[in-house]
Amino acid sequence: MGFFSFMQEIAMDLGTANTIIINDDKIVVDEPSVVALDRRTDKMIAVGERAKLMYEKTHENIRTVRPLRDGVIADFTACEQMMRGLIKMVHTGSRLFSPSLRMVIGVPSGSTEVELRAVRDSAEHADGRDVYLIFEPMAAAIGIGIDVEAPEGNMIVDIGGGSTEIAVISLGGIVSNNSIRVAGDDLTAEIQEYMSRQHNVKVSERMAERIKIHVGSALTDLGDEAPEDYVVHGPNRITALPMEVPVCYQEIAHCLDKTIAKIENAVLSALENTPPELYADIVRNGIYLTGGGALLRGLDRRLQDKISIPFHIAEDPLHSVAKGAGIALKNVERFSFLMR
Repeated sequence: MGFFSFMQEIAMDLGTANTIIINDDKIVVDEPSVVALDRRTDKMIAVGERAKLMYEKTHENIRTVRPLRDGVIADFTACEQMMRGLIKMVHTGSRLFSPSLRMVIGVPSGSTEVELRAVRDSAEHADGRDVYLIFEPMAAAIGIGIDVEAPEGNMIVDIGGGSTEIAVISLGGIVSNNSIRVAGDDLTAEIQEYMSRQHNVKVSERMAERIKIHVGSALTDLGDEAPEDYVVHGPNRITALPMEVPVCYQEIAHCLDKTIAKIENAVLSALENTPPELYADIVRNGIYLTGGGALLRGLDRRLQDKISIPFHIAEDPLHSVAKGAGIALKNVERFSFLMR
C-alpha cells in the first residue's frame, strides 16, 4: 500500500453499540460507537474506546454522543465525525493524501429509504467513493459461512445493540424478514429501571451494561453454568447514601423476561411468513443466533424450548456481520444483493 494506492477497500459493520472495520481480511478497528464532541465548536475530541471512557462523565463543554439509536443514525453530524475518526485509524503510515474508499456497510434489514440514504451520505462525506450497502442478516449469514446463494432456506437471528434482525435467506435474497427495535440497549434499560425500582439504587447505563455482562441470563435455572452474584455499588435513590447490592442471575432473568418474550414473538412471526419448503429446511438446519445478544446466557436454550427448532450460536457472534461484509467486499461484482 504505497503512495499510489488510490482506492482502499474497507468493510464496516456500523452498529449501535460497536463499529467494526475490516481491511485486507483483518479486523483493524473494533471500537464502541461513541464520539466526544466539543460543544462550542462541534470538533471531535475523541472517538471509540477513548470517547466511551468519557461517556456519562463529561462537563458542560464536552458532549459524548452515541450517533446510532435502534440501529439507525440519530445524529447525522456526529455519525459522520465518528466514521471519519474510525476510518482514520485504518490509515496508519505516511501518505501524501488519503485514498478514496470502496466501502461495504451493513445496515438493518428494516431500514427505510431515508435511513439507507443517511448511511450512504455519511459514508460519502467520510471519503467513500464507491459505497455498497448490505442487509445485516445477509452479511451475518455470509460471515457464519452459509452459502446464501444456494436454493435452501436458512434463518438468521441477529441481536445487536439497537435492533434485532430476523431473516430467512434463500437464493441470495431475503424471503421473509422481521426487524424489531428491541435488542441489547433495551435489556440494559430494563436492568437500570429494575435496580432503581427493586433495590432503590441508581445505576448508570454503563453499570447496567456491566450487570448484563456479569449476571445477565434468559433462564432462571442455568444449572452448572450459573455465574456468581455481582456486587453493584451506587447511591441510594432517596437518601443518596452509598449502597452495596449483590445481584443474582435469577432476578436479572425475571427482569429481562418481557423483552426476551418480544424477541421470541418476532422469531415466531417471521416463521409464520415463511413458505413451507423453506420452513422444512430451517427445521432441518436449525436457526443461527448472531450479534452481541447471542452471548446472553441461556438464550439459545430458552428459544429452543419455546420454538422447538434447534438454535446454534455463531462461532464469533460479535464479528459475523463485519466478516460477511468483508467477504461481500471481495465479491462486489458477483453478489447481486448489494445495494448501490
